[in-house]
Order: sequence, then C-alpha cells, then structure tokens
Amino acid sequence: MLKDTFINLLTNYTDSDRTIAEFWAEIEKKYTHKKRHYHTLSHLDNLLTQLTEVKANIESWESVLFTMFYHDIIYNALKTDNEEKSAELAQKRMSQISVPDYIINNCKTQIIATKKHLTYPESDTNYFTDADLSILGQSLESYTAYSQNVRKEYSVYPDLIYNPGRKKVLEHFIKMDRIFKTDYFYLKFESQAKSNLQLELEQLG
Repeated sequence: MLKDTFINLLTNYTDSDRTIAEFWAEIEKKYTHKKRHYHTLSHLDNLLTQLTEVKANIESWESVLFTMFYHDIIYNALKTDNEEKSAELAQKRMSQISVPDYIINNCKTQIIATKKHLTYPESDTNYFTDADLSILGQSLESYTAYSQNVRKEYSVYPDLIYNPGRKKVLEHFIKMDRIFKTDYFYLKFESQAKSNLQLELEQLG
C-alpha cells in the first residue's frame, strides 16, 4: 500500500517510471536501514492509516503525503538536525519533478514541525504531527514495542545516559496540557497516551 501510494503521488508530477523507481528505492533503503527499529516503513504504514482517517479534514493531501514519506528519511540518533536534513532532501526531490512551491513549502514546514510538535496555525500541520505521535496513545502492547525499538535506536548510549534523557522526554509530554492538537486525535489517543507515558516513566525509576 505504501509503495502504491507513493507511485500514485509521483505520477501527478512525472511520467518517468525510472525516476519514480529511483525515488522509491531511496525511501525504501533509508527506512529499512539496519540501525532503524522504530523509524521504519512500519511507522509510515501507521501514519498513512491514521492520516487516511482524517483525509476529509486535510486541505492539501498531497503535501501531507510528501511529508509522510520524507519526514524521517534522514535519521541518525546521534544527530539533532535530522528534521532539517530531511526537509532539505524532500525539497530537492520535489524540485526535481517540478512539484509546486506551495506544496514544497507545506512539506518543509510540516517536517520541521515534527521536531517539537507545537501547535501550528495550519491545521494540516497539526493533523500530521498528531498522526506522527499517534503511537503514544495506542495499545500498551504497541506502545511497549515502540519504546523498546526507540531504545534500540539509541543502543550506543548506556542506560546511565539514556534513561535520564528519555525521562525528560516523557515528562515533557506528560506535563503538556494537550499532546494532540486536533480534537480528533485528542479524543482518540490523549488519555491512553498519558497512561502509557506515565507507566514507562515509572519503569525507568
């Protein structure tokens, strides 16, 4: 489904099968890298599922789809500029197939927004960042698998360093008035997310 969605998206801008194949191969290679455990194609699958549920509320569906495919294309747990690098690559690829500037700008804004997950004036951005965080409010089983996979991505760090940093992240979300900015995702995930986050925080000691 992911690949078909990507192909259908790009056929709006290019009739080059080679270009489409090359772009998809790049995405597939990045998201299946051996050092990735959470930021994988499965993450994109979940995003597509969540976003499809609110498609009727999204103003620029194509912008959101480009964001989905490229928002984590650059991911290195040791770096702090992953979002900026991902936005740069997204802009480069979209420019190659003459995607309109407004879609490119939307995409860049939405990718950068995943760095802090703040509230934005553009509802599409809020829907995307909410979908990006949807794993926080899914079943405890799914959340536990997510937290374990995130830990694997940071395996270079011992618990002595990782745990305090992880606790800060958890506390940040727990203290937020609303993790989810849109009413749809707030009602669907907020309560379970706070419960999941609190449990992980307690387990870290």
